[in-house]
Amino acid sequence: MMETRVRVIAATETQAWVVASERSGCGACQSKAHCGLSGLGRYFSRRRMPVQIEQSGARCGDELGVRVNESELLRAGLFAYLLPVLLAVLAATWADTLAAGDLMAVLAAAGGLLAGLVGARWCAPIPRLHPFALSSSSLPPGAPHD
Repeated sequence: MMETRVRVIAATETQAWVVASERSGCGACQSKAHCGLSGLGRYFSRRRMPVQIEQSGARCGDELGVRVNESELLRAGLFAYLLPVLLAVLAATWADTLAAGDLMAVLAAAGGLLAGLVGARWCAPIPRLHPFALSSSSLPPGAPHD
């Protein structure tokens, strides 16, 4: 499991909307190129859009930890990146076997890419985020853990 810190910006009885804390996220340390947390850090730090999680009892301003299973993140990444490329290559190959010409192969590849992006959007599994309360021993400031 990969972990990162988040801050609650809005909450109801059972849900909380969180954004990455300033202290965590990739790019803050010297080993960002080799860090296993880069996918999760980038997910939370890009646009600082709130992410909804199931968390009862959370209040605005609370600091929480969030875990995500690496296999779920990998599966979602395969759908998002591999499916569009695979469909683009298959469509271009299909157009080429029909001897439709280079222009049709390019158009087929673009159509396969678009179909793959739409398919990934609708079929890709969404990684489940597991919130947890921070203790004094978990996630020291500035040191994200795998």
